[in-house]
Amino acid sequence: MPCFSFDQRFIVAGASHGIGKDVSLLLNEYGASVICIARNEKVLSILKDEAKYPEYIFIEQKDLAHDVEHIPTYIRQLKEKYGKFQGMAFCAGTGEVKPVRAVDLDELRKVFEINFFAPYMMAKAFADKRIHNGWGTSCVFISSVAAIRCDKGQSVYASSKAALSASVKSIARECASLGVRFNCVSPSAINTRLLHTNSPEILEKQAELYPMGVGDVRDVSNLIVYLLSNEAKWITTQNYIIDCGAIL
Repeated sequence: MPCFSFDQRFIVAGASHGIGKDVSLLLNEYGASVICIARNEKVLSILKDEAKYPEYIFIEQKDLAHDVEHIPTYIRQLKEKYGKFQGMAFCAGTGEVKPVRAVDLDELRKVFEINFFAPYMMAKAFADKRIHNGWGTSCVFISSVAAIRCDKGQSVYASSKAALSASVKSIARECASLGVRFNCVSPSAINTRLLHTNSPEILEKQAELYPMGVGDVRDVSNLIVYLLSNEAKWITTQNYIIDCGAIL
């Protein structure tokens, strides 16, 4: 079981729902301090109330896609407020099924801002040794098996997640000398609010692909928290597929 201390601070982006919320609660349960970033402050307050140690949950209301260019500056401000960070999990994301003929440039930009530009700039922030604790620091990003399967109607979503996976691998090699680890996890269809809201048909169509059933958020958050912990101190540059064997 991963073990943390409250002087180890982690940022979780996209903490209000789904995997991000569960990662925040797990980190807190295992003893870490968590800075929870999301757009909805009210929902973050509910998360804090649900935490095992609510005094070590810190709420930051912020739309990271609104001012992507200045994310590194924002993270430096958080460092001045809370202290250096032990790591980060970027769990925010968006996407929907849409044929290529219906996609316009504005939609491309919107999806890439959330799924690629924002996490990339967060990675850039953690490449700054003034931000983190050095050796033992770990950053995990949620990609998707869509970047590998590339199903029809997912050209925008899949390409944004493929860009994220590739960039994280390169950044991980670049930052290894700093002692900072970067990894991705790539879930398939997980029973989350995002999937129910944007693409409920995916759960119905793909359920038969999973011999053990559709995954839950805890199936993903357990791996993320492990990768953030010192138990995974020799793991970097990886992209872990979590899909119950569906793409094999």
